[in-house]
Amino acid sequence: MLLPVSGSVMNTMMDDMNLIQQAQRHHLVVRELGEEIDLEIGPGDDDPSFANTPLIGGPTREPSVEDNDESKNMVMISQLRGHDQDMSKAQPAKRKKKVVKRWREEWADTYKWAYVDVKEGTARIFCSICREYGRKHRRNPYGNEGSRNMQMSALEEHNNSLLHKEALRLQLASKDKIIVDKPIYVKALMSKTAGSIVEAALKRDPNEVEFIQSVQEVVHALERVIAKNSHYVNIMERLLEPERMIVFRVPWVDDRGETHVNRGFRVQFNQALGPCRGGFRFHPSMSLSVAKFLAFEQTLRNALSPYKIGGAAGGSDFDPKGKSDNEVMRFCQSFMNEIYRYLGIDKDLPSEEMGVGTREMGYLFGQYRRLAGHFQGSFTGPRIFWSGSSLRTEATGYGLVFFAQLLLADLNKDFKGIRCVVSGCGKIALHVLEKLIAYGALPVTVSDSKGYLVDEEGFDYDKIALLREIKTQQRSLRDYSKTYARAKYYDEAKPWNERCDVAFPCATQNEIDQSDAMNLVNSGCRILVEGSNMPCTPEAVDVLRKSNVLIAPAVAAGAGGVVAGEFELNHECNSVNWSPQDFESKLQEAIKQTYQRSLKAALDFGYSKESPEYLVHGAVISAFLTLAQAMTDQGCV
Repeated sequence: MLLPVSGSVMNTMMDDMNLIQQAQRHHLVVRELGEEIDLEIGPGDDDPSFANTPLIGGPTREPSVEDNDESKNMVMISQLRGHDQDMSKAQPAKRKKKVVKRWREEWADTYKWAYVDVKEGTARIFCSICREYGRKHRRNPYGNEGSRNMQMSALEEHNNSLLHKEALRLQLASKDKIIVDKPIYVKALMSKTAGSIVEAALKRDPNEVEFIQSVQEVVHALERVIAKNSHYVNIMERLLEPERMIVFRVPWVDDRGETHVNRGFRVQFNQALGPCRGGFRFHPSMSLSVAKFLAFEQTLRNALSPYKIGGAAGGSDFDPKGKSDNEVMRFCQSFMNEIYRYLGIDKDLPSEEMGVGTREMGYLFGQYRRLAGHFQGSFTGPRIFWSGSSLRTEATGYGLVFFAQLLLADLNKDFKGIRCVVSGCGKIALHVLEKLIAYGALPVTVSDSKGYLVDEEGFDYDKIALLREIKTQQRSLRDYSKTYARAKYYDEAKPWNERCDVAFPCATQNEIDQSDAMNLVNSGCRILVEGSNMPCTPEAVDVLRKSNVLIAPAVAAGAGGVVAGEFELNHECNSVNWSPQDFESKLQEAIKQTYQRSLKAALDFGYSKESPEYLVHGAVISAFLTLAQAMTDQGCV
């Protein structure tokens, strides 16, 4: 354009280009980290050709007669300005301020709607959906560096723009999904023996990203154990191969009479300590790799608990969201038609997991009872009147807070006044909020798949009731702000930017990546309590370890669900309706035993409390040694 660009516009657009990782995900050629670039604004509201720019692809438009006339007028304006400058030589001409920014790695994954590419020799920021650039797509999406509110408001402006919505509609219509590659991150290990175990697992299952990641974390925690006894190498080789993997199809009919087919999984990982226990997960991301990783984690968690039980996990890529009760029932019945023969009180007992709640477990158990021909009450977690435990759904969330309380007590601290951030808004997250409030903490966030909600005043029991109502009705967390106007909901963002002392990731695996971990450290987080299985990527774990953030592993901290499940199946518990106070007392005692076992194992193998991962090492070591002893005693089976 011949019209000069003002300094304010230049400042506005210069703060945009911080998304190098997004460019890499789209396989684009971009500049290296730290390289200085000078960015120019692309076509925007003030560009006369913007309205005629094709939305997604398409041939370029030939300039019209109006465009030629307008360009002539612009040339005349430029000439007039040149004449004015000659008339006022005494006044120094304003120089266009050049602003350069360096790529900020910790910002790179903050906004997933954009990526960087070079067009006509100039680096620009593009919309991931529209594949277009310009002011309509981003009015200063980063604001200034220190103002997150400005960043978020600009992001909302982008997502609410008509151009973006139209592009999103076209994308969904064409099913042109953005595919993100998931490379396997190979973690450096100190010993060759430990490295050979990971190498063998990687060679056998090269495409199972989640399972390989879980194996690497466990082997890393066991390096000193394996170094002391080479016998454990053979035990690990057997342990890493599940005893039984079941993959099957699940056909079902929706309310319109159309047939659908999903895939079902059940991985019975290890039964050396007893019959399997583990959850069913219904989620589109469910795969054999996820099922194996969940079953492996559950095996270690069960081995660390005070009870002698094996580990399993499974589920389906079926998504219960948006389905009617009848559709969910038909799917659950079809799912159970295949899997029931592998279940039983002395074989494998399923429990709730992501996407599987009271409704789903009720349908599953009803079909199991019909097929098996008996009523054993052997499914953990359906309804209160099916078993004696009165706090089954609360157990995992409460257990996380009990574990964190023990950790704080070792540091001569308590929860009073502690600011906490929580991700997720399911059973675990909401019950974490409840217990944090009871202990005097200040929980300020929850999240869902679309963004996160922050209430600076902190949640209370009435606010939690509102959150539960919103989730039950499958509404957005944004509706919370209609009742509590001071709360804010941020689209396509995570809560790890918020100032906190303790973090509780309770959503899903790998929800905290490297940039999120940097945000947590910069926000003042000192303790991370894993509510979900493997919530941190390997890169994020490295950041947290180097920053001395204490990690309470899910293998130990998430034992509350295991404890409650065993209470339900215990004959004494089934014959007596436990009060909430009695149940909490039993749960606290079991969590305390788990914590002490983890601590003792860590100290026995030379991990001091100053190490940020001492509980991670201790929990895995204690669980593995229990499993290894049982597998050794039972021979090569």
